[in-house]
Amino acid sequence: MYFRTVFVFGTLRNHWKKSTVAACALSYGGHWLYGKHCDNLLRKEACLVAREYGRQQISPQEQLRKATVILNPAACSGKANTLFEKNAAPILHLAGVEVTLVKTDYEGQAKKLMELMEQTDMLIVAGGDGTLQEVITGLLRRADQESFSKTPIGFIPLGSHNSLSESLHILSDNQVKHITSATLSILQGETVPLDVLQIKGEKDQPVFALIGLRWGAFRDVAATIKKYWYLGPLKTKAAHWFSTLREWPQVREASVSYLAPTLRPPDLPEQKPQRPHLMYRIAHRLKNYWYPPIPAEEPERWTERMLSTLELSIHTQNKNPRTDDSLLVCVEPDSFSVGEFITVG
Repeated sequence: MYFRTVFVFGTLRNHWKKSTVAACALSYGGHWLYGKHCDNLLRKEACLVAREYGRQQISPQEQLRKATVILNPAACSGKANTLFEKNAAPILHLAGVEVTLVKTDYEGQAKKLMELMEQTDMLIVAGGDGTLQEVITGLLRRADQESFSKTPIGFIPLGSHNSLSESLHILSDNQVKHITSATLSILQGETVPLDVLQIKGEKDQPVFALIGLRWGAFRDVAATIKKYWYLGPLKTKAAHWFSTLREWPQVREASVSYLAPTLRPPDLPEQKPQRPHLMYRIAHRLKNYWYPPIPAEEPERWTERMLSTLELSIHTQNKNPRTDDSLLVCVEPDSFSVGEFITVG
């Protein structure tokens, strides 16, 4: 036994390079297998919770809850479909939810799908910030948006950028836990009120956003960083450098017009008003017939500002603790608070 031990240690010493590589490979493989094991435990735990929802009895008159899922397969570098099928779909099916899965094929398609979508019990967005923004824009562009907006919207973070996750769910470094927790919160009916920023141009239809908007020199450079991928960690600095050489100074002129904030109505239970007496209804109709009421429309009070800046950014309060119903407009190097609806021209 002693001879074997000495022989093993001697072999490791004489081949220390191979031994080091083997030790690193075993360590990495063990850590990877342990991570997969932990992910499977998280999925199993979430599925057990979802199964309890599915076992709840319903009356014969009730129907299964219907959910329409808008999935962006291109999110998370093309891994969104696999992430959804492995982590979110089993939870929804075990909970007894009738799922209608709709996959987008190109950027902007979610807006068109929302214009044609029929009424559903819940709407689930599986993707990143861009997919959620497209869904909100398409929903609020509908002619029946007042009634359709009452449909609860769930968000399963599958994108590379999930800025709203910290406002909607408990953040986690583990992606599987993040997705399963978000799916379970949808089943539990947890809702969070959010502000919506409406952006109007001179010609195009309005666009709606939940985080905000950026416009200016830095935003233009951010769109060209991928072109310099071959420079590795220097690609960001290279993009700014070449942009400065092409255009100097990089000052932008803008006209910003905005309205006062529109407060969100309180969530009150719907109460059916008591029907008035017959004679009162007849008298009221006759009065409206002979003297039709003239609706009093208050003129919109727009405030306009002329700006000259390198970067214009407008942020809602959705990512921060809600202190007031305003927007923060950053105009380098100053900032000011404005209302909820903005027009940039």
